[in-house]
Amino acid sequence: MKPNLKACGQAMVTALVNAVLAVALMLLVEFAISGTFQIPVPYIWAGAVIWTVIFAAQFLRRRHLCRVDEECGQSRHPESASKS
Repeated sequence: MKPNLKACGQAMVTALVNAVLAVALMLLVEFAISGTFQIPVPYIWAGAVIWTVIFAAQFLRRRHLCRVDEECGQSRHPESASKS
């Protein structure tokens, strides 16, 4: 269960940073084109979709990496696993 929580936390942070940067870039381009600073609803939806896609991909990737790291750690040092 701990690798899932660790992977979930890391994936949430990564997804949030990427979604915020994407929305900020969309707003910057919107301001450059129109000259007004408005937050249209589609931009919020786009940020949510970006967050969801990145979260899902990063969660699966990081969960796999955490599991591989645990398995490799146990197989590399079998004597340390028996002590704990």
